[in-house]
This record gives sequence, structure tokens and C-alpha cells, in this order.
Amino acid sequence: MDYQRYIDWADDRIVHDSRKVVVAFLLVTVVFSAGLGSVSTNSGTSQFTTGLPAEEAFERVNEEFSPTFSPDTGSTQLIQRENNVLSKPALLRMLRSQHRLEEHGDLRVTDTASAASIVAGQLNPSATTTEEQIYAVERATPSEIDAAVERAAEENPRFESLLSTDFNRRSASASATIGTVTHEIPAGISGGSGQGGSSPLTSIQRQAEFTVSSAGQGTTTVFGSGIVADEFSNVVSDSLILTVPAAVLFILFFLTIAYRDLADMALGLLALFMAVVWTFGFMGLAGIPFSQLLIAVPPLLLAVGIDFGIHAVNRYREERADGEGIDTSMRTTTDQLLVAFFIVTMTTVIGFAANLTSALPPIQDFGYVASIGIIFTFLIFGVFLPAAKVELDRLRQRYPIPTFSESPLGSEGSALGAVLRGGVVIANRAPVVFLVLILVSTAGASYYATGVSTSFSQDDFLPPEENPDFVEALPEPFAPSDYTVTAVTNFLEENFDSTQSSQATVYVEGPMREDSALEQIYRAGEDPPETFVREDGRADSTSIVTVIQDRAERDPEFRRMVERNDRNDNGVPDDNLGEIYEYLLDSSARGQALNYIAEDYRSARVVYTVESDASDSAVTDDTQAVAEDFRYEATATGSIVVFQAVSDLILESAIQSLAIALSGASVFLVMIYGVLEGRPSLGLANTVPVVVTVAWLAGTMRLLGIPFNALTATLLAITIGLGVDYSVHITHRFADELGETDLQTALDRTVRGTGGALFGSMLTTVFGIGVLALAVFPAIGQFGVLTALSIAYAFLASLLVLPSVLVVWDRLFNADWSVRGLLSLGSSRRPAPVDGDD
Repeated sequence: MDYQRYIDWADDRIVHDSRKVVVAFLLVTVVFSAGLGSVSTNSGTSQFTTGLPAEEAFERVNEEFSPTFSPDTGSTQLIQRENNVLSKPALLRMLRSQHRLEEHGDLRVTDTASAASIVAGQLNPSATTTEEQIYAVERATPSEIDAAVERAAEENPRFESLLSTDFNRRSASASATIGTVTHEIPAGISGGSGQGGSSPLTSIQRQAEFTVSSAGQGTTTVFGSGIVADEFSNVVSDSLILTVPAAVLFILFFLTIAYRDLADMALGLLALFMAVVWTFGFMGLAGIPFSQLLIAVPPLLLAVGIDFGIHAVNRYREERADGEGIDTSMRTTTDQLLVAFFIVTMTTVIGFAANLTSALPPIQDFGYVASIGIIFTFLIFGVFLPAAKVELDRLRQRYPIPTFSESPLGSEGSALGAVLRGGVVIANRAPVVFLVLILVSTAGASYYATGVSTSFSQDDFLPPEENPDFVEALPEPFAPSDYTVTAVTNFLEENFDSTQSSQATVYVEGPMREDSALEQIYRAGEDPPETFVREDGRADSTSIVTVIQDRAERDPEFRRMVERNDRNDNGVPDDNLGEIYEYLLDSSARGQALNYIAEDYRSARVVYTVESDASDSAVTDDTQAVAEDFRYEATATGSIVVFQAVSDLILESAIQSLAIALSGASVFLVMIYGVLEGRPSLGLANTVPVVVTVAWLAGTMRLLGIPFNALTATLLAITIGLGVDYSVHITHRFADELGETDLQTALDRTVRGTGGALFGSMLTTVFGIGVLALAVFPAIGQFGVLTALSIAYAFLASLLVLPSVLVVWDRLFNADWSVRGLLSLGSSRRPAPVDGDD
């Protein structure tokens, strides 16, 4: 393939039409900037669950099993913490908070409940309003209250569930309690398993928070899904405010060292800015929302862009240092680097695009946006930056623009050049022995990495319970918001029996009028699996069957109807089910019945109580097994099942994207080196340090206890994309040098020239991306640390491992070889010219 004519055409445009190129790229930047204002945001866990069968079933459950035409409701929790929340003053504080919220018209309160309300009901059974309950407690003596607490614990099963686990009946004491406030809110916001985004409930709960705190009830915390959603949103903006300025400072510092020239650094920064504007402008124009996962895109663009920029300028300076003119130097630079940049871009795109195979939409968006961004980065740094550099140096010839340094990094005789040669020294002395050691360490790291866990939970998207002191000490606007959600959720988990995570649901679809419909539901509770709570040998559950049984106990007429239609006398009707349902829906049990059976009698739900200490995976497996036993179509769902499904997909995405990225990059490298150099085997040599980097990074994840989560699941594929960047630059430069000189000289020139640029790029990007560790969004912090490590590993593998790989490659493919020759400590021969790999 005659690709050189395309390179020559690009060289001509860059050198001879440099001004036109610069103007054209600036105009395109203006076009993309128009899309920046259209970028929307999307946050929280709900974006990951969209499209999953368990989530779709969960949504149908939320939509179907509620009374027709009833308003949507939202719930707010009042968490009270005191020495004894059952003391008279504490009970009054809770009741007065409830009353204050009920009186606030904007909060649209329809009901309130608490342990204090139950105690007041024991003191005065006729006290039905919160105001009457306050009066009842005010009149009671401490001993009367203690007696009321004891009666409430004995007679009301719900009472203890509202108190912390340290509740003591004898002393009538507990350190915490939960009250609930129900709001009537605009339709359409009360369903779903995930959190995220903004809703009317957020405003309602923030108002409730202000109302309680302004009343001086300092012991009570207002909590709810609206507040969680609000903090989901804030954590993104706070993370950006913290990390972007820090990243800019580090990048400026290391670019100053890499470029050592103010004008050149300004060009590099302008190109980086353009890459970000193009990418996010494209997102706005394409209607792709900005999510927590996409916070990682700007650092990745910076990583590749900085690398391209330093390589372009450094290679150009090498030619200028040899006395070449502007045009000749830039033609030589772009003639070589456009090919290298193209290889890097394609392999990086393969690494990022591998995430498109994920079943999770946010990971797909990440793969798509990152791939487009890398292509934009290639165009800007491969065409715009060289053209702008040509214009700059021509202006320097005409005007007194200050020039600080034009020497390349890692030049011969420099201290950096000597350090970078470490891998060449090893390659000259014992390449095979060294590679065997690397192979053993890589295999060990890979085996160790099989123990990396997988995680998906609401906590992955929330800030830590306490920010570091230095973050808290930051002035505005860098100081993060006051976050409370993580501390509250941790407190609830530690001090209350789990309620939300102790249930699993089976959504049943079928003709519920059919005689066997209720028997199916009843039989599903027999011989329950290990994670299900047992009651009298059966699964503890609630369903339309339990609603029927409860109503039959209290309604003699209905009991007789059930008995007439119960052929096997087990309390479950087998005939005339339509009449049974109609009786329920015409009675006071209508609302309760519609929680478990749809009005058209075509679906039902069964809610099982599960052991609080059971793992999500075990609960999911058991719920799915129970669902499979139904003759009708049945789907396991509920928040546990949905989140476990996402967790499983995260691991699947990580492995699948890794396999696709590695195989895709390897095939591409073999093909491209076959086309460009006539040496396809160079592509395989190129992938060795990448495999080493991936293994080291995966092992580090387990060592640091960092799981695969919604964000880190993309890391292995990203590591391939970024790792290939470093190894391609070394391999491509080596192939060019090998055509002109002997093996050792080729390696030495490659490592000193390209290695110097890689070193500057590595330092800049490691610290620039590493600042993500400052993010108040924990998953982003983990991502920043691991991405910085992946870049450092890729650099070390390319400079230390790749030279030995290239020496062994040369012995295998560039000459007749024997085992003795392969194992020889070194070779100074000049390789025979080779047209291809035989």
C-alpha cells in the first residue's frame, strides 16, 4: 500500500499552507463551542440500571401495584439522636417537628408517623392528631411514659422497627429513632430503584430540613431520596472544581519543564483546550449528557494530547538541533509522527471503543465520547499544532519573540538520557533472562488479580463520610458542599435493622383469574432457600395470598367465600378467583390488595423477606430460583436484584472490553506494521509491554482493595489504549532507526530521543490525572489513582521491557537463529535487511 503519498500531502498542507490550516481549525473550534451550552447532566445510579430486565420489572411493579388515579407520594425520614429518644422532652421534640412540617403548606404533608406518635397513642388512644398527641405527652408523667413505651413494644410490632437496635424495654430507652413524613407530590417521580438527578421531592425535603432546623430541633436530621439526589448532583461539580485547577497547576509545571519555552507551551495548552472544546461541544450537539463517568474523559484527552504535543515539539527540535531549516525539520517530524500518531490513535480508540460492548449505557457513552475525543486530539496535535509551530517559528525569524530553549529532552550526554538507557543496558546484557523474570511476575500478577472484587452501590456515587482536613480548609469556591448523606446512611446501617435491603420481589405475569394462580404463589413459599427468612417452615412473604388470609380472619363473610372456593383446605382459594378479587377491591382492603395484584388481574407481585446478612449475589440467585419455579412468567426484581445485575454486568464489561481491546489492538498492530514496515511481527512485540502493564495494574487493584465499579470497570481497556501509546512511539522510532543503523545504536537513539519525550509526557499526565484522587466522588478518586499508575507502568514497561523484547525479536526474525544464539548475552551485529517476516 502506497501510504506515503497521503503523508506527503499532509506534510505539504502543514508546511506550505500552515496559516490556512490554523485558521480552519480555529473556525471549527468556534463551531464546536456552540454546543458547550447544550451539555446536560445525568447523575446517580439510575443511569446504570436502565434497560435491565430486573429494573424494567421493578418499574412495572411500581407502576402497577398502587391504587388507580392515586397521587404519587414521597417519603422523608426524621432521624432523631439523643441520650434517650423515649424521654419526655425527646418525644415532644419529635412530635413538634412532625406538627411543624404538617402545618407547612408547601410541604404537602399527608401523614406523619413515629415512635413518639405510637407512645402518645398509648397514653391517649383518642389522640388522633399530632397536636392532640403533643398534649397527651405534655400531661403524662415520666413513669406513665415508661409504661406506655412498654405497652407499645408489646402490642405494636412496628414500634421497635422505628427505634435503634440498642432499645431497652426495661429502661424504656433508645439512642435513636426514625420518624416518617409522607408528602403528596407531582406525578411521575416516585418510582425506580436508582437515585439521581433533580426532582420536586428534593425541593420539598430541603424545605423540610430548613423547617426542622429553624425550630431549634438540633437533634433531628431530615433525610430522604431527594437529598440523596441533590448530593449526587453536587458531588460532580465539587469534584471538577477541586480537580481541574489542581490538574492545570501540575500540567503547567511539568509542561514548563518539558517545553522550556513560553511560546511553545502556549501552543501546547491551546491545542489541549481545543481538544476539550471539540469533545464537549460534540457532546452538546449530539445530545449526550455529562455523567459522573465522563469526568474521566478530560484527563484522558490531556494524557494523549500532552504526549502528542511533547513528541511533536521534541522531534522537531531534534531536527533543528542538527541544523535543518523550519520546513525540512517539520516535514521530517510529521512524516514520522503522523504515522506514529495514527497508530496510537487507532489502538487507543480500539481500547476505548471496546467499552461500547458493555450493556450499561453510561459505559457505552464513555467509550463513544472518549473515542471521538481521541480522534479529535489526533487531528489537533497531528495537524494543527505542527502548522501553528511552523507559523510561530517563521514569526520568530521576523520579530523578536523570546526563545528560552530549543534543545530536545534526553539529548546525548544529558543526565536524563543516561537514566533512560537502563532498559537498553539490560537488553544488551541479558534480555532473555530479564524477559523470563518479567513473564513470571506478569503471570503472578494476573493470577493475583483474579481476586479483584466487583461493586455497585449507591455509596460509589457519594462523597466520603469525612473529607480530608486540607479539603475542608480550602477557601471558596474550592470548598466542597456540606455533605451529610454518607454519614447518615452509615449511621442507619450501624444502628437500625436493615429494612430496604431485606426484601426481594418476584413479579409474576399471567392470568391471575386462573384456578391455579394463587396456589402457585402459595407453593412458591414452601421449602424456601437459605437466604429467605422462614416462618413456620415457609418463606416469610407478603402477597395477594396473605392479603386474602388477613381479610378472611377479620371478615366472616369473606372467610366463608374463601372456604367455599378452597378445595384442599389450605386457606388459599382455587375457584372463582375473580369474585374473590372483586370482593377485596370493593372493601376497605382495596388499597392493600392493589399493592400485590394489578387491577386487570394480569400480574401480581410477591415480596419475600431475606436475611439481612446474606450477600446480594446469594439473595439474587435464590430469588431467581424461586421465580423459575412459577409456571407463569416470573421475574426476580427489587433493589438488591437490580444492583446485583449491574454488578455482574460491570465485571462482564471489564473482562469483555479487555479481551476485545487486547485482541483488537494486537490484530491492528500486526496489520499496520505489516503494511508500513513489512514486519507484522513487530506488532506482536509492541503488545508485550501492554500485557505486562495490564497485569500489573489489575494486581495493584486487588492490592489496594479497589473493586471493579461503574468507573474502574473501564480501566483495563483504557490501560491498553494508553499503554499502546508509549510502546508504539518506541517501536515505530526503533523501526525507522533500524533501517539506517545497527541494533544497539537504533535502540540507543530511540530511547534517548523518544524516551525523553515519553518521560516528560509521563510526568505531566501522571500528576495531571493523579489529582483526580482529590475528587469528593470516591469512584473518580480511585479512577485517578489507577489511571496514573497505568501510565507510570506503561512508561516503565516501554522503557525497561520493550528494549529486551526488541532484541529478542531481532534475533528471531532478522537472522538465522539457534537456541544458543537466542540466549547469548548480547549482539552488536547489524541486521540483514528484511522485506517481511518469514
